[in-house]
Amino acid sequence: MNIQEAKEEIKRTVEAYHKRDEDGSYKIPVEKQRPLFLMGPPGIGKTAIVEQVAEELGINLISYTITHHTRQSAIGLPFISRKIYGEKEYSVTEYTMSEIVASVYEQIERTGIEEGILFLDEINAVSETLSPTMLQFLQYKTFGMHRVPEGFIIVTAGNPSEFNKSVRDFDIATLDRLRKIDIEEDFQSFKTYAYQAGIHSAITSYLEIKKDRFYFVKQDIEGKRYVTARSWEDLSKLLQVYEELHYPLEKELSLEYLADPEVAEDFTLYYSLYRKYREIYHVPDILAGVEVKESRLFLEAPFDEKLSLLSLLTDALQNSFRNYGKEKELFSRIFQFLKNTKEGSAEIPVSQALEEEVKRQRKRMASLKEARMLSKKEESIRLQFMQMLGMFNASLKEEISMKDEMQGDNEAAFSFLKECFRKKEEERQEEIRKTGEMLSNALNFLGNTFGEGQELLLFLSEISKSRYALEFLSDIGNETYSRYNQYLLLKDKQKLLQEEAEQALRN
Repeated sequence: MNIQEAKEEIKRTVEAYHKRDEDGSYKIPVEKQRPLFLMGPPGIGKTAIVEQVAEELGINLISYTITHHTRQSAIGLPFISRKIYGEKEYSVTEYTMSEIVASVYEQIERTGIEEGILFLDEINAVSETLSPTMLQFLQYKTFGMHRVPEGFIIVTAGNPSEFNKSVRDFDIATLDRLRKIDIEEDFQSFKTYAYQAGIHSAITSYLEIKKDRFYFVKQDIEGKRYVTARSWEDLSKLLQVYEELHYPLEKELSLEYLADPEVAEDFTLYYSLYRKYREIYHVPDILAGVEVKESRLFLEAPFDEKLSLLSLLTDALQNSFRNYGKEKELFSRIFQFLKNTKEGSAEIPVSQALEEEVKRQRKRMASLKEARMLSKKEESIRLQFMQMLGMFNASLKEEISMKDEMQGDNEAAFSFLKECFRKKEEERQEEIRKTGEMLSNALNFLGNTFGEGQELLLFLSEISKSRYALEFLSDIGNETYSRYNQYLLLKDKQKLLQEEAEQALRN
């Protein structure tokens, strides 16, 4: 199973385990909710997909690397209590609450959400003293005397023994209480994720050419050499900041992430060429619809150069598609707030309602951050939401100060806000129009330069892999995209029919 398939399976499992009957009880009893056990090599994204599932479902996530725990922190500390049985008093050993279980209850208190995922990494590499505790936990969902709250689904992960010398094989009794999911590295799954996560396009285009360098772990006389999905993603984040600071990428820096000298050197060289392509291929001009005189140069370029050009075009468009999705969500929230404000405008002044909403949003953000339930995207949208309300309020106060008749007139104040929103919406629509034009210009350039060949086909294929691009095309549409896409689909269909006819004639 690849990483994307594993993510979907985790999501389905959580939804199924949280399904309740008409009495409010879980349809699958807690004792029958087998913990998931994700088995796969390091750095392929096991932790990341669990985080994504929790975020998408809006539930809690508590995450621990279990090898960092001792028996005392997992079970709790022992203490002696006094109990009476019959008429005689006895000394009894009890345990304080496990740090792990306590953190689950604390998270519920922070968020007010009673359901979530308890994720334990490196589960098959626990110490010998902790091993019996893990068996008890997987069987009964308890640490010592304390049970994990019912609404928390157990997801665990581990690495195969070839990647970790500390790994212990689970016995049949343990495995029979788990749902084991074997995960393998897969570049296409990473590429789908890369578009959503904004992985640097130099990395995705390089790996498209050299897929065998996406993931490997080797050990020879020179020592351990490895490159993982995590390596590429972390390097991507650094590259994006380095470009803003105008810093170069040296081989030594690449080697700190890509722990193989050959791959580090090769990617460093490719990256320098990629930046050169960005300048000589006039990508901004292509997207702006400006005629590019070097079309002949593109035609005669080697395939890896063409692939880099396609990646540069796709990357520029992805940023616009991603911004469209964020702006769509932002404006939807602003519109809903203004609608609610109008309905309750008789209760408090509009300006006060704006200020109170900003305070409420700020408090909620702090709460979500503390609970580690605030994604980068959600944080960005909430910050923009507060910023826009602040701008509206500043403009409203200025307008009221100039027009005495607006003092205490909530209807006039709301009409002013409505006009402010309309102007912002016009700006958004203009950005949408520009994004559509950029896509059309890119497609027309590729069609005019390369015809309906593999370059155009690859570009359309890359666009269709992006969730943000598909959202834009579904909401807004694009005539040029539809025309080229339909033509190529018809061409594929005709080719298939021709092959079937030739096969029939041979038979």
